[in-house]
Amino acid sequence: MTRHQQRETQPSAASPWVINTREVGRRPGTMRAYRRTITAPAGFGLDVIGIAVGAPIEVDLRVESATEGVFVSGTAAADVSGDCARCLDPLGYPLTVRFGELFAWPDSATEATTDADEVSRVVDDLVDTEEMIRDAVLLTLPLAPLCREDCRGLCPECGDRWADLGSGHSHETMDARWAALRGKLTSDADADAD
Repeated sequence: MTRHQQRETQPSAASPWVINTREVGRRPGTMRAYRRTITAPAGFGLDVIGIAVGAPIEVDLRVESATEGVFVSGTAAADVSGDCARCLDPLGYPLTVRFGELFAWPDSATEATTDADEVSRVVDDLVDTEEMIRDAVLLTLPLAPLCREDCRGLCPECGDRWADLGSGHSHETMDARWAALRGKLTSDADADAD
């Protein structure tokens, strides 16, 4: 489901991601803070790194009423895990992201002058923050996570981690076209030694 399709659906008041704006009111300048621990659903990550399904996400929200809607801002914190893009070792670290987005009131000038996929909407006094927070997490995750900046990865010949191999580690490689010449030279050298 695309973000555009999700914005057109009715948010579920039972979802921990959903905020009821009636608690904030429509008077510009009123504000309310929320703190929630939400279990991560699927989709909070990339192929190689992300927040594991079922992991806790600590969400601190600030919902402020404005003339055109409600502005939702805050932070989300969770542990991410994945694999190093170079050596394939598991890695993990704490991640905190910041976010902020305007959710337009129905019949506001913002709603009337923007496309449905440009600005989020308040639907029946409810705002669904899941997509906004998911987008903030995904934009923060590295495309090629590293266990450490100087990770050298794996030896392309044997597949062992360079960090575990000695400084003199090498593989003798020879072009197949020269292998026959080497065999000839070796047999000639052995014949000369006799």
